[in-house]
Amino acid sequence: MSLIDRPQLLPTLVCCAVFTLPGCVRRTIHISTEPAGALVWLNGREVGRTPVDVDFKHYGTYDLLLKKKGWEPIIDARRAPVPVLDTPGLDFIVEIMPGDTHHVVHWHIPMVPRDASRADLMDRADTLRDALLSDSDASVPLPLDETP
Repeated sequence: MSLIDRPQLLPTLVCCAVFTLPGCVRRTIHISTEPAGALVWLNGREVGRTPVDVDFKHYGTYDLLLKKKGWEPIIDARRAPVPVLDTPGLDFIVEIMPGDTHHVVHWHIPMVPRDASRADLMDRADTLRDALLSDSDASVPLPLDETP
């Protein structure tokens, strides 16, 4: 008597194979910069130099810090969006299916060269100081007993 002669045995074996050989879901953030070689921190943890691949478990917003000598540092919040296959309901099916699923989030960040000119730095500092002083005068509340 073969396995095919028993009608309930074949579906049982198929279900056992599906549930005992689950697949794997891998999530990766690929970070690249122009120029390459910037030091990368993701959520306060140093992860390497660009281009770099970082595995992650949860989708959402990540704090990103990039530094490279001679270039302006970049501090940014970047999103890793949820793909359709990871929506509730479908994610369970994808997790138990045999085979591997790999989702890659690509972030490419162009960097800006650092302006090393002392005169330009002083001009920017003066502009910022003037803007802060003019805003602080307008935003200081007057005491109740004084009127303008």
